[in-house]
Amino acid sequence: MKGIISLSRRMQAAADLISPGSRVCDVGCDHGYVSIYLVRSGKAPRVLAMDVNEGPLLRAQAHVRKYHVEDYITLRLSDGLCAYQAGEADCLVCAGMGGRLMAEILGRDWTKTSDFKELVLQPQSEIALFRRFLRENGYRFLEETMVLEDGKFYPMMKVGRRADPPVRNTGEEEKEETLLQDMLGPLLLKRKDPVLFQFVNREIRVKQEILDGLEGGEAHQGRRRELARELGLLKKGRALLKG
Repeated sequence: MKGIISLSRRMQAAADLISPGSRVCDVGCDHGYVSIYLVRSGKAPRVLAMDVNEGPLLRAQAHVRKYHVEDYITLRLSDGLCAYQAGEADCLVCAGMGGRLMAEILGRDWTKTSDFKELVLQPQSEIALFRRFLRENGYRFLEETMVLEDGKFYPMMKVGRRADPPVRNTGEEEKEETLLQDMLGPLLLKRKDPVLFQFVNREIRVKQEILDGLEGGEAHQGRRRELARELGLLKKGRALLKG
């Protein structure tokens, strides 16, 4: 199709992770631009675009009509995957939400979630918590990328179900390597991603400033320990990225 829609850098990076030819379910489709791009670029034959709010879905409907892709994009009002039926898509796209909310959506109905061959995910917050959720629930990281747009860093990942059992750590203290991978991304670390290196440097600077600004005494003792632990991990991550 002619007239491919232009996406922001972060949404383009997410779209690039989708395997060509996949039928896509876009949860939290907002204005529908990613769904329209996937169809008009020929990357996806069909897209199911869903959103929990009627307002964005109505705007997505207007955009779908504007770009003449009504025959290829189905719009549906849905809280997460509630309105999804197993077998409707190969790839789940979920972007622009907090990590905790995204984990909640994926964990509500494992029958539906496990139906997808791949999941392309772009959590906006609590990234380490979300990566841990994926790791402990039987997902393996297939691809990872990170972009810097308008001063903000956006990590994103493509994951698939593991053939082996989920990785769970029952000890009180998790291995440092696992914590570091949850914090920064196993594949981003492995390939020494340059945008991740920028992110780590900024995080070290910000957390050090916060730590330096905390007063002594018992009131801030717990927070100081937490920051010191995070800084230690970040500095080890930086050393790995530089090595």
